[in-house]
Amino acid sequence: MATNRHNSLGLTDEQAVDIYRHMLLARKIDERMWLLNRAGKIPFVISCQGQEASQVGASFALDRSKDYVAPYYRDMGVVLSFGMTAKELMLSAFAKAEDPNSGGRQMPSHFGQKKNRILSQSSPVTTQLPHAVGVALAAKMEKKDFASFVSLGEGSSNQGDFHEGLNFAGVHHLPVITMVENNKYAISVPLDKQIASDNVSDRAQSYGMPGVTVDGNDPLAVYQEVKKARERAMNGEGPTLIEAVSYRFTAHSSDDDDRQYRESSEVEEAKKKDAIISFAAYLKEAGIMTDDAEQEISNEIDNMVNEATDYAESAPYPEPESALQYVYEE
Repeated sequence: MATNRHNSLGLTDEQAVDIYRHMLLARKIDERMWLLNRAGKIPFVISCQGQEASQVGASFALDRSKDYVAPYYRDMGVVLSFGMTAKELMLSAFAKAEDPNSGGRQMPSHFGQKKNRILSQSSPVTTQLPHAVGVALAAKMEKKDFASFVSLGEGSSNQGDFHEGLNFAGVHHLPVITMVENNKYAISVPLDKQIASDNVSDRAQSYGMPGVTVDGNDPLAVYQEVKKARERAMNGEGPTLIEAVSYRFTAHSSDDDDRQYRESSEVEEAKKKDAIISFAAYLKEAGIMTDDAEQEISNEIDNMVNEATDYAESAPYPEPESALQYVYEE
């Protein structure tokens, strides 16, 4: 990364450090959730580790005061950037009554928060894409100046909803940005067994929109492409497909054993490109973060994660009598 690239993209020094802070917060919450799961305290984890740069870089390129996001289950970096807190994510992991996503009713990482314009999601993969396209259609019909952003894994790009959603967005020139977070595995299925084209982004031309593949380990590269896509959307030029290529550091979920389908040496090799480490190095090289400042940020986030964990663990569960609340119309 060239020194001060962030300035040439229109980011201030403070915003660049804030990108790093959000990436590290996502990583540390995720790591804590794995420990809690292995200790038998929370039921399930589906991880963002290795994908934080794509998620946070993209979010910072959006207008986080008015754009809508339809995240997928790994998108902790996206929802944190859009205003969800560590405490709220922990409440969800522990399935507590105060969980803002669903009041403790949904699986963890099924994000949804109306005040921050995070669309609620469902377990079947890719269903969030037509929802995001619908939000973009509403923006066009009501002549409102916001974009919708949807993210998904590359495995999801083989589902019918992906093609139907992108086709509709392309035909109607809708202000929707689709970002495929290509982490190389659809659960246990490697990329070469999923997709015959060289890149997922090659599919964009079929739907009359530009497609671009970008290094998902470089938050500034992702920021640049999403920013361009948002400008296109706001200028009435329609949708964009972005493929951010990274790697999934953990098993698919806490219930998966990834040793069955990939070598641990492959994972270790991928970790050498960990964006948390490379982006911290960039910030130091650019002269906007020192070793001391890095340690301070790390300590601050550790405290935040500890506080969030303690709060969520001791918070009350939903009352049993409320089990059907929000399920059937009252």
